[in-house]
Amino acid sequence: MPPMSVPTPEELRELIAAGLPCTHLAVEGDGQHFFATIVSPRFAGLSRLQRHRLVYEVLGERMREQIHALSMRTVAPGEALPS
Repeated sequence: MPPMSVPTPEELRELIAAGLPCTHLAVEGDGQHFFATIVSPRFAGLSRLQRHRLVYEVLGERMREQIHALSMRTVAPGEALPS
């Protein structure tokens, strides 16, 4: 099976949005390293680690095979964005 292509920030945004309800979602990156700001009601009551694991689950194999690094700010609606 050929390796998966390197995703663009737009493709990564679409993948996250398809698997997680988001009220705000922004993704920046260069194809290897990405930074995402994700606001989702699914994050309510979850720790930061649980929130990140949820995003990793949404990305599945792509997280292991295509994405070298993903930094995230994950918040529930109504929470202040961490700086």
